[in-house]
Amino acid sequence: MTYYVIYRNDERVEGPAGLFVMEVGAGKAILWDHRSGAWAFDPALVMRFVNDYRNFDRFETVDRATAERVAETVSGGAPLPDEDGIRAMFESGANATGERSSGQQ
Repeated sequence: MTYYVIYRNDERVEGPAGLFVMEVGAGKAILWDHRSGAWAFDPALVMRFVNDYRNFDRFETVDRATAERVAETVSGGAPLPDEDGIRAMFESGANATGERSSGQQ
């Protein structure tokens, strides 16, 4: 699994704004969804963001321990799911509440 810390702009002065977790080879990803207040399965959004050259300075790859600290910050206290939980979300294509992503068909 690859963990990405997301920033609002390339200057990174305001601290992390989001977090993505991706299984790169499989094209699966989750992110903290600020609107729903939950971890959400949305590989299409994550892929668009990380593959857009305009965003290359707005994210960085981090280790799991760093991702756990950032998760608590960007989510307002909700922990990053453990790796088994993340894999389950990848397999089911659902967010942390069990709902399917709006991007899924």
